[in-house]
Amino acid sequence: MIYANLLYFLVVIFLYSTNIPPAKAHFSPWMTLALMAAAGYLFSRLAARMFARSMNGASSAYFSVEKKLTLMAVALFAVFVYGLDLKYYLHPLSFDDHLPVLENLAGLAVFFLLLAIMWLQARPAYQVIFQRRYSPVGFVLSNIKANLPIVLPWLVLSAVFDLLALLPWPGFQELLASSWGDLILFGVFVCFLALFFPPLVRRLWGCKPVPPGPLRDHIKSFCRRQGFHSEIFYWPLFEGQVLTAAVMGIVPRFRYLMITPALAAALDQEELDGVLAHEIGHVKKLHLVLYVVLFLGFSLVAGVVVEPLPYLLLGSDIFYRLLDFLPIGPDTFVAVFAALFLLLFMLLYFRFIFGYFIRNFERQADLWAFQVQGTARPLVRAFEKIASLSGDIRDEKNWHHFGIGERIDFLQRCERDPSLVGRHDRKVYLSLGLYLAIVAAVLVVFPRLDTASLAKGYETRYYETVLTKKLREEPENSLLLQMLGDLMQKKAMEKKAIEAYEKALRLKPMNAELTNNLAWLLLTARDRSLRDPERALTLARTAVLLQKKGYIFDTLALAYFANGLVDEALAAERQAILLDPEHASYYRRQLEKFSRQARLKALAK
Repeated sequence: MIYANLLYFLVVIFLYSTNIPPAKAHFSPWMTLALMAAAGYLFSRLAARMFARSMNGASSAYFSVEKKLTLMAVALFAVFVYGLDLKYYLHPLSFDDHLPVLENLAGLAVFFLLLAIMWLQARPAYQVIFQRRYSPVGFVLSNIKANLPIVLPWLVLSAVFDLLALLPWPGFQELLASSWGDLILFGVFVCFLALFFPPLVRRLWGCKPVPPGPLRDHIKSFCRRQGFHSEIFYWPLFEGQVLTAAVMGIVPRFRYLMITPALAAALDQEELDGVLAHEIGHVKKLHLVLYVVLFLGFSLVAGVVVEPLPYLLLGSDIFYRLLDFLPIGPDTFVAVFAALFLLLFMLLYFRFIFGYFIRNFERQADLWAFQVQGTARPLVRAFEKIASLSGDIRDEKNWHHFGIGERIDFLQRCERDPSLVGRHDRKVYLSLGLYLAIVAAVLVVFPRLDTASLAKGYETRYYETVLTKKLREEPENSLLLQMLGDLMQKKAMEKKAIEAYEKALRLKPMNAELTNNLAWLLLTARDRSLRDPERALTLARTAVLLQKKGYIFDTLALAYFANGLVDEALAAERQAILLDPEHASYYRRQLEKFSRQARLKALAK
């Protein structure tokens, strides 16, 4: 359940943090609020109906409904963010982007509100199945406390980053912005996880020390024999009726071994030792540290992989074909594509890469218990009891653990062939080595990519697409038409450029820039059939009347010369030099060219 909820919250955090609020919301505030309220009401009615059907079933039916409704809550949250512009309305909470953590906290609170709607409808079924009464508020708060540890690291890291960015120390800010900045922040994050997170989670989950007595004495004695030191707590997960155990905390002083009361009651002494040895195996094999490494690996790889994405997209013909059919702008499409790619990468990473390692870490912990006890039989008996008492789940599989049946089968194979223990350890270590090598290769190779050359030649095409899209929305915008004409001229698509300029001039006939650009194109077009010196001269004279600038007089000079008016051309070019001395060298070359060509024409006569 915890691993599944981790994925749900990762998706929610990603959806919210990667969303860019629009300049203007699609709906008014009251309409947005009404639509959200209506969606929440429908979600509440659906949750009530689904939980009512599970009330007379086993706990597995309850968990199945909860899983489906949580997925629906994630989908509904995505609609709120991308369809109803949730972030647009929450953005002011960031105080002009000085404290984004407050905005993120508010967004997360909306998702928790959807979950609270689900939990309120789940309460009657929960009370029947788990035989524990709760007030509505108490039940919601208990579920929030159970899930809060999943998002606390992200919130703490965000808060630390925002607060450090506000410090008025230029040298410190430079350090944070350097290549070491991310590592410093991650170091702060790891310190939080190691020192403060376990005690905080223990309190949120309501864990109580196992009281003095034979059970506590036996567990302490068993742990001492393994060279393992930890506080021992009862874990009241689902009223303590779930059969499970866990270990939490990297630093021994802040490490906790947790077992549910139901597990302690169900297992005999040898079986309990097998489960305890399994949890100790996680510590001995450094799995808790390796989880942090796997999270860091994802952060580093995602950070460098995402950078070249927009460039690769701009270089793809599929991108431009899709834009013809999609009712969104190119800039929005690039942002959405990058976000979807990262979301897919995150899901695949945690589902398959992270899932691969934690499954094999679990098996490694099983084998540690096998080695400690010299036999797998006690742990196998414990697994059989857990499977039977949990609703006959022996053959069920999930993405983060091998199924109980698979774990039992492997342990029994190890009984027959103990060499499998060493083989599995080598498999894990080789996999970790390969993983670290791939991460290192990505971190070395991707930053060296020449991202500017990936989409070389496609920048112009992108700008053309942007302008064309905007012109469909604003066909009477003369500035956009002028920009499109400039772009077409740059691409040597002269006929289209002339058409764009002419449309713009019809909308804004007294625009000097437009008049000058069209005149220049009618004088210099590579396609000589498009040239029109007489019209160009009329346009150039108009442009000079509207705005007296050096480059406009240069266009007029060229128009005079193209129409055989050499003296007028020379006079206009001299005027350009007076108005724009910064580019006088260019204008003088034009003067020399006009004079030279005039002399050649005179000699030819």
